[in-house]
Amino acid sequence: MSALARLFRSLTFRLALIYLLLFSLSVAALLGVAWWMTVERPLEDVRAAVLREADTLGDIYIVDGPTALEAALVRRDATVSERKAFHAFTAPDGRSVANLPSWPAQAAGGWARFEADLYRDGDEEDHEALVHERTFRDGARLIVGRDIEDIDEREEVIEQLVLWGGVAVLILGLAGGGVMSLAVGRRIEAVNATARRVIAGDLSGRVPTRGSGDDFDRLGDTLNLMLARIEALVEAVGRVSDSVAHELRTPLARLQADLGELAAASEPAERTRLVEAAAAEAARLQATFDALLRIARLETGRHAIERRPVDLAKLLRDAAELYAPEAEDQHKRLDVAIDAPLTTQGDPNLLFQAVANLIDNALKHTPPGSRIRLSGRQLDGALVEVADDGPGIAAEHRARVVERFYRVPGSERRPGLGLGLSVVDAVARAHGARLELADDAPGLSVRLHLPPAP
Repeated sequence: MSALARLFRSLTFRLALIYLLLFSLSVAALLGVAWWMTVERPLEDVRAAVLREADTLGDIYIVDGPTALEAALVRRDATVSERKAFHAFTAPDGRSVANLPSWPAQAAGGWARFEADLYRDGDEEDHEALVHERTFRDGARLIVGRDIEDIDEREEVIEQLVLWGGVAVLILGLAGGGVMSLAVGRRIEAVNATARRVIAGDLSGRVPTRGSGDDFDRLGDTLNLMLARIEALVEAVGRVSDSVAHELRTPLARLQADLGELAAASEPAERTRLVEAAAAEAARLQATFDALLRIARLETGRHAIERRPVDLAKLLRDAAELYAPEAEDQHKRLDVAIDAPLTTQGDPNLLFQAVANLIDNALKHTPPGSRIRLSGRQLDGALVEVADDGPGIAAEHRARVVERFYRVPGSERRPGLGLGLSVVDAVARAHGARLELADDAPGLSVRLHLPPAP
């Protein structure tokens, strides 16, 4: 397709032509109003005045005769007025009285416009006369008019504006439409080029911006955020796939080994032990897949969230009560400090699971004798915090612990699936909440900032 064809098929060029049409119609309307106010309306006033004078002078001729009319014309010529008076009277015997430089030899009747330039002291004065001609029964002719040179000049100016202004508007409009189409087309082509790069597999492609803050820059920023999110999700999917393969290889191998030993075992006690071990590995696999499915459903919005006012203080006390025996068995202290009332909006089951995961993580990753603090207070919304005085997490690892199966170096031997904080992060984002990990000096503080109840 040629460049000219692409130009005419361009939406921006067609919009420019539509704008040009609307602009031309607007200009035409303005010129029409100017024509009516500066030309047509003054001409109507002059016509009315000339017609009254012609009727008056005609009555003088009919009633009083040519001599009285000639005297009236002389008086009219001597009278000073805003618009110079013009007239010509030709009697039946050929005698004439006129101050018009010339007029048609043959009677035409009605309205006419004559050039009535005058010469005085060697200089030419431009005049144009708007006249009305009347022919009497006896053959006499009477032409009466007034000077409209100023109206004629305005008329010429507007005609020139219409002619040259129309040409200029057309040329500038087409040129402006072409320039605008090319400028916008380049910005759109930059978006298309980036999209083609991403389609080809280069997820690092980004839409270039100019820093002007215009509509295209805002669109580019939005698309770049989207592309960055897509790139991060694709990388996360890749990491999850690798992690799933890595994490499931060991339990599957153990399960396969247990089943092989079970097939060869003959002692009932040994068979019972192997069945229990295989069942435990199967349960671990089931828990892993359930957690992964729950995270995926939350992240894609396929998990129906029952949003309703939640008594968060009661929910936190129930979670603390659930884990109190386990904390006591591990010789750890679980302290609770909850403000009441404490409310939020969300799904109570998912929120309970998130809080339970935070307490469970703290119990798993702290040594005996540690102190775990569960607190909740009402700020701009609700703040739930689980803090401990254990080894904590180094700053460079805090952003990654919410990734599926990610484990802080040194914690590989501790029990767990590596999905607890991933579930908490998915629940938080599904509720429009924010998950924050911070140093508790010593230990780790995990804060869940929840939106307020409406």
